[in-house]
Amino acid sequence: MRRLGHQRQQSKHGVGLLKGTIAKLSIPVFVLLIFTLGRLFTVTNTDDVGSGTSSEVNVEELWQSANSGGWRPSSAPRSEWPPPPKESNGYLRVRCNGGLNQQRSAICNSVLAARIMNATLVLPELDANSFWHDDNGFHGIYDVEHFIQALRFDVRIVEKIPEVRKNGKTKKIKAYQLRPDRDAPISWYTTVAVQKMKEYGAIYLTPFSHRLAEEIDNPEYQRLRCRVNYHALRFKPHIVKLAESIVDKLRAEGRFMAIHLRFEMDMLSFAGCFDIFSPGEQKILKKYRKENFAEKKLVYKERRAIGKCPLTPEEVGLILRAMGFNNSTQIYLAAGDLFGGERFMKPFRTLFPRLENHSSVDASEELATNTQGLLGSAVDYMVCLLADIFMPTYDGPSNFANNLLGHRLYYGFRTTIRPDRKALAPIFIDRENGHTTGFEDAVRRVMAKTNFGGPHKRISPESFYTNSWPECFCKTETQNPADKCPPDHILQILDSQLNGQTSEVKQNNSTESSAER
Repeated sequence: MRRLGHQRQQSKHGVGLLKGTIAKLSIPVFVLLIFTLGRLFTVTNTDDVGSGTSSEVNVEELWQSANSGGWRPSSAPRSEWPPPPKESNGYLRVRCNGGLNQQRSAICNSVLAARIMNATLVLPELDANSFWHDDNGFHGIYDVEHFIQALRFDVRIVEKIPEVRKNGKTKKIKAYQLRPDRDAPISWYTTVAVQKMKEYGAIYLTPFSHRLAEEIDNPEYQRLRCRVNYHALRFKPHIVKLAESIVDKLRAEGRFMAIHLRFEMDMLSFAGCFDIFSPGEQKILKKYRKENFAEKKLVYKERRAIGKCPLTPEEVGLILRAMGFNNSTQIYLAAGDLFGGERFMKPFRTLFPRLENHSSVDASEELATNTQGLLGSAVDYMVCLLADIFMPTYDGPSNFANNLLGHRLYYGFRTTIRPDRKALAPIFIDRENGHTTGFEDAVRRVMAKTNFGGPHKRISPESFYTNSWPECFCKTETQNPADKCPPDHILQILDSQLNGQTSEVKQNNSTESSAER
């Protein structure tokens, strides 16, 4: 099988390249990188990025990382990038709504918005009620000190808006509340938002999910998003420890695949895929849809035919078997409560009996009490990030799957299997109608066209958070200046700029104090 038009191979040099890239940012890479250094990418001198053309799938190759085509991750600035000015236009508060990964994207956008507006960012608020009913907040999930330190060259960050003293009185700055449009352009932030910020001293953007356009024609702004997402956002030590425990136990049994099985009530309701369920289950799904989503006529057969329904557990198993995975494959399931229960899981379990989740791998009380809500999602996220292979079964509006695809691409082009549901739908429908001859060959032909985690062009509707190539990648050997890696001393450049500004501030303050005396 050809992956991205290249033969795949392992390279020990990949480890050094990744370390070099991270060192440029002078950011202590969090513990989970220890695992990612095992299977990194091959470095070649080719500049082209192709696509698989063979109709065969070589499973053994999939357990390795994809061919990098000479690319390596790099989110360090490559052009003039001055430190944040000593005086900002005011304070920016944001409330990040949704689940863990929707909030993660919102945090990245908040840092970029602060940079664009020359604002001081107040530590983002994580919505406690709309999705998880989890009140851990930013402090409970992420390493706050690391977050602030890692972004010191980009934005000023404070944990809360400080009080101001005026006319002998101490008062709080009240942030003016604004609601940005979805995918608001940069111009909105530099006009409407900045105007209100200067007028009131602080603004509060809520809700703040998908409130800044993803496609921005400024590579440095996009690289800032990557610095936030892949370097600054580091989980708290106890979350890392829980994930490490699971990964260690899985590794002790050999290599493993992680599957995000999105066969859950909210996604099934969203997709309008009801007909395979009992009348009682359909009533539950329809009620959930009515309460949570806009009214829309959805016809199951039409939705199914165009691949809009989440894959059933059995369909996932049939895809893997057709690709050549056998029943000894160790699979970690990252999922909530599967709708429909064991009757939908039984066919999958028959095909692949070595199924695990965080509860079955480690049944300790600590794990059981710390894997609810955002914490549980964070642990699953890390395990999926570190898995040899990751397979999302529904990567449409799934922020969890989409962010992981981007994260695994950034850390070494690690293998992902992304089923083309639209191309597979007629094959599964034929099978259900009794036409089983050639079923596995048909599935293999579809899957052989899959991009398995290598660099590839981002085409709408693929999100920047799913694929940050080429903005957040570079080459040491290339004829294209835009793709060339930043200089090795980029850290010293940024540090000297920041220190120079700090010295200037101290000098100005000293001059002002002397004048007052």
